[in-house]
Amino acid sequence: MFVDKAKIKIKAGDGGHGAVAFHREKYIASGGPDGGDGGKGGDIVFVVDTNISTLADFKYKRKYKAQNGQDGSGSRKSGRKGEDLIIRVPQGTVIREAESGVVMCDMSSNEPFVAAKGGKGGWGNCHFATPTRQTPRFAKAGAPGEEWEVTLELKLLADVGLLGFPNVGKSSFISVVSEAKPIIADYHFTTITPVLGVVSLGEGTSFVIADIPGLIEGASEGIGLGHEFLRHVERCRMLIHIVDVAGSEGRDPKEDFEKINAELERFNPELSKRPQIVVGNKIDLATEEQREDFKNYIEEKGMQYFEMCAPILEGTKEVINAAAAMLATLPPVRRFESEEIPLEVVMKKKNTGFTIDVEDDVYIVDAPWLAPIIAHTDMDDYESLQYLQRVLVSSGIIDALREKGVEEGDTVSIYDFEFDFVN
Repeated sequence: MFVDKAKIKIKAGDGGHGAVAFHREKYIASGGPDGGDGGKGGDIVFVVDTNISTLADFKYKRKYKAQNGQDGSGSRKSGRKGEDLIIRVPQGTVIREAESGVVMCDMSSNEPFVAAKGGKGGWGNCHFATPTRQTPRFAKAGAPGEEWEVTLELKLLADVGLLGFPNVGKSSFISVVSEAKPIIADYHFTTITPVLGVVSLGEGTSFVIADIPGLIEGASEGIGLGHEFLRHVERCRMLIHIVDVAGSEGRDPKEDFEKINAELERFNPELSKRPQIVVGNKIDLATEEQREDFKNYIEEKGMQYFEMCAPILEGTKEVINAAAAMLATLPPVRRFESEEIPLEVVMKKKNTGFTIDVEDDVYIVDAPWLAPIIAHTDMDDYESLQYLQRVLVSSGIIDALREKGVEEGDTVSIYDFEFDFVN
């Protein structure tokens, strides 16, 4: 089963809680606080696996959660870090935050991507000892791990995309110019999944070609199979547009050519501007007049035109050489740039409830929805800090602190972020 789109929920591990403990040893009085820190929660990490070619595994499993960090304990023993959860995806998978649609990562390289960070472990009470607070009886809770709903979208990494109506000979072409072995038959939609093939030109020179399932009029609106697979053309550096120049199924090759390009433009206007080589196939079935008429039609558009009879290799070498020459002048395969998830989305998705506890004049705020906002806040950037302040005000945390009796200079603690309160 070829699945190239999925939506899943991911949840990083929560940090372990810090411990409240005191040193106890014979003949040593008042050994002092020695509660250990909680362990960091495990991350959700995506990695590329070249042995996977579809997103089918995500059709049956939709929720992924990493391990929580362990709580700290006495004798300043820190809790164990939660294990990271590794999620393997095919190369070319684009990960997006589901609500905003922003690109979190394009898994086109072998670099792992941390999609959700585990929560930091809470501090044990030994961190809170001061000359005036020698026996702190409180510790910090661990921060919650990040949580997202993400969409996974597979966009094949291919240099060249094959386009054309069903049964024009795309599968035959890729089978004779590469090692790909698609199903070839004399009926529509023989190819129901994209097929990748590597075309070798010798001396270490090669490129990847993708046979995209046949498009028909209305494909960009979901008619036929093309709508589901047009996304795989988006990365292609150039296109080879194959046309049945003989019109062997009663269609006009000129109309076929225009209809396919119209579908490309409707789906993504950039695709219609992608460099194209046009190939008239099935020349053994066409008359000289048909071949000459279509050749003139394409060349008047200023496009390169070739003819071939794919099953017997007639003309295929010329097409491949022309494609290689064009690729040499084009930029590399498109990669999607990562984007920052809007803080507004982060805040909107969370429950804005919170609690405030006061321990030895430290005001401890517990608000799981606030943890990812703090994680995305640059403490050295004025605008970022101003945004965090607006969040604290709009959520009611500042007013609640005042109701609790916070005064100028008192310490406010929100997970791993501490600040002195200023009126």
